[in-house]
Amino acid sequence: MSTPRFRKWPISLIVLLLGNMAYAGQTFQHQGTPPQLIELYTSEGCSSCPPADRYLSSLVDSPKLWKRIIPMAFHVDYWDYIGWKDRFAHPSYKQRQYDYRAFGKLKSVYTPGWVVDGKEWRGFFQGRSLPSMPQRSGDKLTAELDQGNLDIHFEKNGFGSQLTAHVALIGFDQQSSVTAGENRGKTLSHQFVVLNKQQKTSTGSQWLFEIPESDISKKTALAIWITKPDMQVLQATAGWID
Repeated sequence: MSTPRFRKWPISLIVLLLGNMAYAGQTFQHQGTPPQLIELYTSEGCSSCPPADRYLSSLVDSPKLWKRIIPMAFHVDYWDYIGWKDRFAHPSYKQRQYDYRAFGKLKSVYTPGWVVDGKEWRGFFQGRSLPSMPQRSGDKLTAELDQGNLDIHFEKNGFGSQLTAHVALIGFDQQSSVTAGENRGKTLSHQFVVLNKQQKTSTGSQWLFEIPESDISKKTALAIWITKPDMQVLQATAGWID
């Protein structure tokens, strides 16, 4: 029996090729009422965060996923000092919370903290359902992903000011065995983890991003959204990366 040629290739090259194939020829698009962005600010060093993480994770099975809701977990780093460094945390995620507060959309910065449709949501702590999404118009947003390059186009009718395009690479089925801090001895499971977040501001209607490679053994998704200078979402789209 002959041996397929690719088996003679270096393993690193095969992984690289598979990674690039996963980012080839895919379109993300939405028009009309924007999907609802559900943002959870969390930390593996926070003992009150696991219940919020589990609630967010339950949305994986929602029929509304990607079409009407886009959940994301931003891990912050301001609890790292108590003994456990959250490997998913990034300073820019903490800054995002502070930016929301600067625009009057958050009363304070804390975890677990929820921002839904650009506004602070405390209903989680009273066991309430997510707020309903207001119906509003939204222009067409299209993003083409090819070989790791993401080309975004937004038909920004009526918006003359600078707009910001945001892109988040979202990871699933992530686990951490915590050995220090408030969650010491626990194994934490996460869905909708923001693994990488980028943004660019422009007066135009087109943006280009380079999407970093991810672990091809786990599910990943991509979220793209456009905001005004005050962080108000004008349009968004998201979906699984094939």
